[in-house]
Amino acid sequence: MAEPHQDWERVVIRQKQAKKAAAPATAGSKGASASSTEKKYTAGTNARKVDANMAKLDAESENLSHKKVGLGLGKAIQQARSAKKMTQAALAQAINEKPAVINQYENGKAIPNGQLISKIERALGAKLPRPPKK
Repeated sequence: MAEPHQDWERVVIRQKQAKKAAAPATAGSKGASASSTEKKYTAGTNARKVDANMAKLDAESENLSHKKVGLGLGKAIQQARSAKKMTQAALAQAINEKPAVINQYENGKAIPNGQLISKIERALGAKLPRPPKK
């Protein structure tokens, strides 16, 4: 016995048939209508058109680069390290960092970290110039 909430009718699922390209309707053709069709060029896409002026404004207003340590700090680290007769690897080992970090600081390419600069100062026994605060 079928329950009242059950639907036992057969369901047939078919693929949608592709629409045939319609020939332009003429006044005498069968089923002619007065509607017109417009082609939407960006319909169904996630493409966004950005004009050149908008791109320029975005580029001017957003500065997405980080502050880097200056070459002055790098030179000071090199001089203090040379005075102690340490290599970059030895200094890195003394402060528990990788030699690449010391190399970045000496080349002025590192993002300043106050704790790391303090560790370098203690290991070298010298006062280093600090980058200006924001």
